[in-house]
Amino acid sequence: MDLQLIPMEEFQRFLICLARIAGFISAIPVLFANQTPVRVRAGFVFMSGLLLFPVMEATIPDISFTTITFLLLMISEVLLGSLIGLVARMIFTAVEFGGTVIGYQMGFAAANVFDPQSQRQLSLISQFQNVFAILIFLSINGHHIFFQMAVESYKILPPGVFNISGDAIPYLMTLSSRIFMLGVQFSAPVLAVLLLSGLILGILARVFPQLNVFLLSFPLNIGLSFTVIALTLPLVTILIRREFDDLGERIFTLLQLLN
Repeated sequence: MDLQLIPMEEFQRFLICLARIAGFISAIPVLFANQTPVRVRAGFVFMSGLLLFPVMEATIPDISFTTITFLLLMISEVLLGSLIGLVARMIFTAVEFGGTVIGYQMGFAAANVFDPQSQRQLSLISQFQNVFAILIFLSINGHHIFFQMAVESYKILPPGVFNISGDAIPYLMTLSSRIFMLGVQFSAPVLAVLLLSGLILGILARVFPQLNVFLLSFPLNIGLSFTVIALTLPLVTILIRREFDDLGERIFTLLQLLN
């Protein structure tokens, strides 16, 4: 294919489309972890841009861009996709937060593993719940929401229309406050059982002073925690699926607030 045959205006529209798609797709925590090679990520974004550009081209207005205007527009398009991805990332952050609380309470405070996706140390339970949330995300085709919203976003927000001075930032703050609430909901059953276990062990320590409660608490808390986690997995699945089911509506609301 001769690149000279491609009109510059159409090539600019493709780059604008590619920038927004790159922002959307790079925000998918499942497909674009840090351990994914850069060439694979770049190739996936480029192929997605080629597939979606015929659908999205009609919604891109014909604008004559200067160099500075074009660069600023590209940056704003990538930023828009990153804001959308932040909405989805909050759910995984809440899951990791709940797993971290459980891990510390059950005695796994020092048992951390390196997470290549976030480039930091995570507790074992947090890593387990994160993988569990990713599997649920893929099982309900949650990644399709990003591709659908990428196309719908051009109908709501044409290139160059990006207003963060309205209610978009307060809306993101409201969603971020749900991180702690969801984290507590994920960890509440285990925390309740561990609190009851600590109460019973405290009573036993007063009744039987010769009983070594400190050594007894470690295997007891770990065993009880794993049992409760196994029994409450269906409830956690319902809770996570409910959040993923509302993800499309939250992204659509954020797009409207950015208009």
